[in-house]
Amino acid sequence: MRKGKRSKRSREGRRRQRASLVLALALTAGLTAIAPAGADDPAYAFRNPRLPVTERVNDLLGRLTLDEKVSLLHQYEPAIPRLGIQSFRTGTEALHGVAWLGRATVFPQAIGLASTWDPALIQQVGSAVGDEARGFQQERPDGWGLNLWAPVVNLLRDPRWGRNEEGYSEDPYLTGSISTAYGEGLTGGDPDHLKTAPTLKHYLANNNEVNRTTTSSDLSPRVQHEYDEAAFRPAVEADATTGVMASYNLVNGRPDTVNPDLDDVVRTWTSRDLLNVTDAFAPGNLTGDQQYYPTLAEGDAAALKAGIDSFTDNNGDSAPTTTAIKSALNTGLLKESDVDTAVSHLLAVRVRLGEFDPNGGTYGSIDQSVINSPAHQKLAREAAAESAVLLKNNDGVLPLKTSAKNVAVVGPLADTLYTDWYSGTLPYAVTPAGGIASKLGTSVGSSEGVDRIALKDTATGKYVTAGVSQAGGALRESTDTGVAAQFDAFDWGSGIVTLRSAANGRYVGYNWSNFVNDQVQPNGWYVQQQFKLEQQGDGTYLLRYAGYETSESWWSNPVYLGPTGPDGTLGLVEKSGAAHYSKDVVRSGVDAAVAAVRGKDTAVVVVGSMPAINGREAHDRTDMGLAPSQEALVRAVRAANPKTVVIVENSYPTTLGTLQKEVPALLWTTHAGQETGNALADVLYGDTNPAGRLTQTWYRSASDLPSILDYDIIKSDRTYQYFKGRPLYPFGYGLSYTTFRYGALKRVAGGYEVAVTNTGERAGDEVVQLYTHQRASRDKQPLKQLKAYARVSLKPGETKTVRLKVRPSDLAHWDVTRSKWVVESGAYDVLVGASSSDIRSRTSWTVRGETIPPRDLTKVTRAENFDDYSSGSVRLVDESKARGTAVGATADGAWLKFADTRLGSGASEFSARVAGSPGTVEVRLGSPTGPLVGTARTGGTASPYDYTTVTAALTGAAKGRTGVYLVLSGGVRMSTFTLR
Repeated sequence: MRKGKRSKRSREGRRRQRASLVLALALTAGLTAIAPAGADDPAYAFRNPRLPVTERVNDLLGRLTLDEKVSLLHQYEPAIPRLGIQSFRTGTEALHGVAWLGRATVFPQAIGLASTWDPALIQQVGSAVGDEARGFQQERPDGWGLNLWAPVVNLLRDPRWGRNEEGYSEDPYLTGSISTAYGEGLTGGDPDHLKTAPTLKHYLANNNEVNRTTTSSDLSPRVQHEYDEAAFRPAVEADATTGVMASYNLVNGRPDTVNPDLDDVVRTWTSRDLLNVTDAFAPGNLTGDQQYYPTLAEGDAAALKAGIDSFTDNNGDSAPTTTAIKSALNTGLLKESDVDTAVSHLLAVRVRLGEFDPNGGTYGSIDQSVINSPAHQKLAREAAAESAVLLKNNDGVLPLKTSAKNVAVVGPLADTLYTDWYSGTLPYAVTPAGGIASKLGTSVGSSEGVDRIALKDTATGKYVTAGVSQAGGALRESTDTGVAAQFDAFDWGSGIVTLRSAANGRYVGYNWSNFVNDQVQPNGWYVQQQFKLEQQGDGTYLLRYAGYETSESWWSNPVYLGPTGPDGTLGLVEKSGAAHYSKDVVRSGVDAAVAAVRGKDTAVVVVGSMPAINGREAHDRTDMGLAPSQEALVRAVRAANPKTVVIVENSYPTTLGTLQKEVPALLWTTHAGQETGNALADVLYGDTNPAGRLTQTWYRSASDLPSILDYDIIKSDRTYQYFKGRPLYPFGYGLSYTTFRYGALKRVAGGYEVAVTNTGERAGDEVVQLYTHQRASRDKQPLKQLKAYARVSLKPGETKTVRLKVRPSDLAHWDVTRSKWVVESGAYDVLVGASSSDIRSRTSWTVRGETIPPRDLTKVTRAENFDDYSSGSVRLVDESKARGTAVGATADGAWLKFADTRLGSGASEFSARVAGSPGTVEVRLGSPTGPLVGTARTGGTASPYDYTTVTAALTGAAKGRTGVYLVLSGGVRMSTFTLR
């Protein structure tokens, strides 16, 4: 039975069923209510692995008191000693390896994993991560838990999203297939016996960090069903996940923490119990910055009813949550059956994890030996190599020859590896320079290519100096002119630099009191190692502190640096009191890099991003280009050595500008974990033939993109599906060291097949991609849409027939006129090739489906089911706090289009449910300024959730088959309407 809306009847029925089952089991086992068996007695049905999961859950639920059940609703579920139940915690991070628990295998970032287009490999990675999570279980360190918060399946519709590194793709089909593979690896593939319990993040439409808890993602029905939901559905349907995390943002005006789709939609995709969780501190947002409910009791009750089962709030302090839930029970906001439903979901997952089985069940024997095992190290190297994307390779510059050993590897990322917020702790680090040196069996020249500077106070002549020990010391001004006064200035773009002390190799950061050189890499929630060197009109510089907290609303301190103590210790001062520094270049980074590469057989330049700075959780990107100094470095190296290969190591599409034209070879990699250097060397020297493919469109400029808050990909022509411009690199793009020929595309049972031949001299993988395009439709359709793909390995001269599954039902889109999926009759282009723009073979597919009839507005029509609307003046809003979407006008003249409407011999009356401000709803024909056939007036309502019905008589012109436009006054909300 599929779980949809939780009706009162179904909740009460399940409760009676549990009670009857518990009583029957008790009588069968000879038990009594007042004399329970011991906690380890096999007579307890919940400990019997031979019984179905449902029976075990019902048995345990029936033994718990109400207080015990309420206690399980918080992230930190306490032990219940009388039943021998241990504590349990939801939420171990496992995005690309187990994070925050200690040294563990670090795989490539999620976008890198997806760039392999290799679900079989991704499943292996997921399995390895699941094994390591089990390995940590043996010691149960702080933060232990087998409920893993991964993968992230939010679509990468905008490359400026700060969390781009966490997602897979801008395409829902690719995202669904990769997340399913990763989830199947994490779960172990047997829904009844879970290795781990993965949770999909973040439901729904969570793709901006700016004001992320208060911005609303407007999703029209088509965008919601065809795009955002489509990314989440496959893993749920495949039982490759055990739940979803509700995101921070609002959707159509309602916080996702209380989004009823958690129950009404997500749970209809599977017959399994799902454990849905809130994001951290999200319950508190309902009464905090979202101001959606006045009390936590009301907010938590609404979340529980919407489909949340576990509350992530107040860290380890469960008291606010349990107190709120009990208050909601006492005041009638919740019933015990509501608690039972949520707890049953929690317990089902715990049963399937083997927690109540002898010796921990199927996966209970996995121990610490799996953590960073040799097999996992090898897998990490393979994944990192497969994820690399060859963007350019003029004249066969790559692969390099190992016989040419006189190599220099330069650039700010040449000899370092950075980790991101959700990375595990690297057990070791193979840098690009280290990997190449190992491949060649000799040392390589190296230079980071960054300036080493000294900052001299022009007023005092003193220098900024740092501590010389590994622990560092507070920055101060002194007369020391030695190494303590020297800093390597890394430019990360947008004016942000980090300062690494030459004295101890540690980065300078703020510790809420002083500035100390004590950090191995920029890190932390606020990344307090960020600075700006602001040049003044007189040529001097002000040193500005730019940690992320300085942009928070609560920050009130100054941001400039200057001496604040008698010993010259630097602190924060007002701009008027800031020290003016001369920037003395002790060593030019460009000059050092040029010297390193001059005369070498090959120059490899590694540029890119710092994952904590160039966009991350809570901070979107404002610039997708390389830092200016990095561009200058590449150009200087290229001028000094024509045999230059550039590696771009970052987590998002990059606007490379003219640089893309100037260098002969260009390779992209994400921050790829501990084996980054070995993997890059494997690709550069041809031991791995690159076959990674881009999972996002690489735009030429940010001007190609609308606002990051615009979620309507259909109207705003976003992603490769609708983008009409010319990208820098298209979705699905990637080169190889060999070439491939495609044969004719043939229709076969269940899909299509095409012969692919390796026409080169090297073995290699081709990613065969199948797209479709609907030639004619009632509705705006994608220019092309990925429907299938396959990564196939071919030896030189070898031909393989690749079969790609696609069914007529895969061509369906959401029909807003009838709120259902529809496959329209007509001709569809079927396109197969090496990328979304490199189509090698095509055919036409005539499909017999249906024709969408004209709109019938005599039936109650939801206003949200429009065909078009006026940008900037129409918002989708919450019809009520519990459920439903209405349309809100933010300015006079806001209009909605309802195309191809059959009014017949004439409609005489317009009726609408409206709320909000006083105003009008005009009915016009043909256009927003077309003939006016009626005007309904509203005097406004006391609340945006109090609806009233307004009517208007229509003139005789309201007839025939035409487009109907409804034009609203600012402040008016409309939920439904009719024309009769």
